Amino acid sequence: MSNIVDIRLVIEVYVTLFVIMDPPGTVPIFLGLTSSMTAKQRKQAARTAIFVAAGVILAFAAFGQHILNYMHISLPALQASGGLLLLLVAMQLLTGKMEEESDPTSSKNVNVALVPLGTPLLAGPGAIVASMLFVQRVDGSAADWMALAIGFFLICVTVWASMRFANIIHRILGESGTILVTRIAGLLLAAIAVQLVADAITAFVKAA
Repeated sequence: MSNIVDIRLVIEVYVTLFVIMDPPGTVPIFLGLTSSMTAKQRKQAARTAIFVAAGVILAFAAFGQHILNYMHISLPALQASGGLLLLLVAMQLLTGKMEEESDPTSSKNVNVALVPLGTPLLAGPGAIVASMLFVQRVDGSAADWMALAIGFFLICVTVWASMRFANIIHRILGESGTILVTRIAGLLLAAIAVQLVADAITAFVKAA
C-alpha cells in the first residue's frame, strides 16, 4: 500500500489543512451566515462553498505562483485583502445587518457560499499557501500525487460534513440560540480577520 500511496503524506496534508480550514470552527460562522436560509438552501450553500473552496485551492496549487508573479501580487497582500474582506463580513454579523439584508426566498442568499464562505474563509491565504507548498514538495511520483489527492479529498469531505450537518445544530439551538451563535461567530471572524491583517503587516515589515 505504501508503494501506491504515501500514508504519511496523506496524514500530513489532512492534518495541516484541517488546522488551517478548521471545520469545527466553521460551524458557528456557517450558521451565522445562513441563519435566514431554509434547510434546503443551507444544504445548497454548503455544497457550493466546498466546491468553490476546492476549485480555488486547486487552481492556486497548480498555477498560484505563476498567477501571483504575473500580477505582481505578494502573499502578504493576498492575506491582507482576505482579512479586510472577512472583517467587513464580521461587522455585518455583529450588527445583525446580515440577517436584515437577507431574504429567505431569494437565490442571492447562496452568494455567501461563494464569498466569504468558499473564499476567503475556507480557501484563504493559509490553505492556498499550504497547498502551493505541498505541490512544490512532490517529487513527481504517482504515490505522492495520489497522497496529495486523497488528503485533499478527505479534508474537503470533512469540511462539507461540518456544514452539511449544521442543520441539526440549528434545530437544537432554535432561533434565539442561532442569533447568539451569529454574534459569537462575528466576534471570532473579526479576530481571524485582524490576525490575518496583522500577519500580513508583519510580513511586509520583515520584507522591507
